Amino acid sequence: MSQKLDRRKKYTRKILKESLIALLAEKPISAITVKEICEMADINRSTFYTHYADHYDLLDKIEAEISEDMIKYLSSYSFTIEEESQKMTQKLLEYITNNKFMFQTLLMKNGDPTFEQRLMNIAQRFMMKNWMTVNHIDVVKSRYLSTFVVSGAINVIKDWIENEMDQSPKEMAVIINNFANYGMSYLD
Repeated sequence: MSQKLDRRKKYTRKILKESLIALLAEKPISAITVKEICEMADINRSTFYTHYADHYDLLDKIEAEISEDMIKYLSSYSFTIEEESQKMTQKLLEYITNNKFMFQTLLMKNGDPTFEQRLMNIAQRFMMKNWMTVNHIDVVKSRYLSTFVVSGAINVIKDWIENEMDQSPKEMAVIINNFANYGMSYLD
């Protein structure tokens, strides 16, 4: 009995998340109502409110879930050698590819601007930890370097998404890692 209830809860949350993402592809969060989400999901409003405080809470939960997934991906890779860093970047790009519509919506269209910052903070935290361990870079330099690299990488990824992911995740991982490691000299 409780397993059936749990499955129903998961389904309800899943359909509400999908409905919000679909609406975000059309308009900003401020123009979306709980009523619209419920109509699209075919769920009544009282059910919505048993799961979420409002549509901003639902968006926050979606972003938190993506962040947790990305942390799991990043945690399973070591950055100690260049090849590993490239593999980790490729895995993240594959994750984005597998969730293309969600990332197109949350990063490009009417998503929450704090989502991009959330992703940057996660990547920056992992990079700083690695650089301070491997290269013995001090905290201040590591912070600035990771800000520079991560903000560049995020914008390259946004450009890639906007161009319909015209390169494979592996090709993009090579490009991003070469830019991060060699800067302009990579183009020579």
